[in-house]
Amino acid sequence: MRHLIALVTALVLALPAQAVTLKIATVAPDGTPWMDAMKTAAQEIRERTDGRVKLRFFPGGVMGDDRTVLRKMRIGQLHGGAFTNGGMALVVPEANLYSVPLLVRDREEVAALRARFDDELKARLAEAGLVAYAFSDAGFAHLMSNHPIRGANDLKGRKAWIPSGDFIAETAFKALGVSPIPLPIADVLTGLQTGLVDTIAAPFSGAVALQWHTRVKYVTDRPLSYIFTGLLFSERALKRVKPQDREVIAEVISRLSEEFSRQTWENETAARHALVKQGLEFLTPAPGTDRILRDKTWPAMEALGRDGAFDPDFYRRMIRFLEDHRQHHGDAP
Repeated sequence: MRHLIALVTALVLALPAQAVTLKIATVAPDGTPWMDAMKTAAQEIRERTDGRVKLRFFPGGVMGDDRTVLRKMRIGQLHGGAFTNGGMALVVPEANLYSVPLLVRDREEVAALRARFDDELKARLAEAGLVAYAFSDAGFAHLMSNHPIRGANDLKGRKAWIPSGDFIAETAFKALGVSPIPLPIADVLTGLQTGLVDTIAAPFSGAVALQWHTRVKYVTDRPLSYIFTGLLFSERALKRVKPQDREVIAEVISRLSEEFSRQTWENETAARHALVKQGLEFLTPAPGTDRILRDKTWPAMEALGRDGAFDPDFYRRMIRFLEDHRQHHGDAP
């Protein structure tokens, strides 16, 4: 009997491992540099795992908005998705706090903030059953509109798009007298074409890639908020993947995220030139606009924390970190 068991075991071990196909949703349109890079990464993962792990992408938002993708991940219809921090905030609200208006001033502060808090955000996502191997910079969102916006008063009465479920953008715009219009990213262009929205906040490269820049006339030349993205996997789906193959996925996706971040800042420069060439007018904000925007939006953020929309301690630690960081570098807090 022992010999029979040993023989059966040997035969089972000799069988080729069953391939695992991970289905990933993304709003990135097919044919864009982002999709091309993700397909290249998928090919590398397939080759380095000897075909045991395959990534299948569903581009262009065909799987629905962030909330729908998360639901499909919970029931196993999808195994992963590419999300902005606003989408991640549907599960871990603190993921959206990097995007508080005028919180960070430049790329150096972004790098410092992420080095301090990214791991904590990943841990909170892991508690919710989501694996984030790395995050990528998506750039700074700028206000773009069919109406010139130089100061806070110019925002009143505007119809501004916000990502569905983005409580930070919704609260900030309401505090500024703006009507927030929640839409899936795939519907924003139609919203601009029909007049449902007349104002957006987006990175330059995202506006160009999604053709939003063809439906606006003005850009407020001041970064409003920082945006980042992440490729999230369902932990339940990854349990079907061998540990050594998970290491390959982690290494490839982390490297891909670093490349995305590097390309983002290069693309932002190129996209800015494209907007100028398109004829969009860049407007310098009126003096004192930053202070007015902070005075109107930051108390609203603090109230959200007190009401339980996110962990207020996380938010306070972020603010203290940035204040200490600026003092250390000789900047005013």
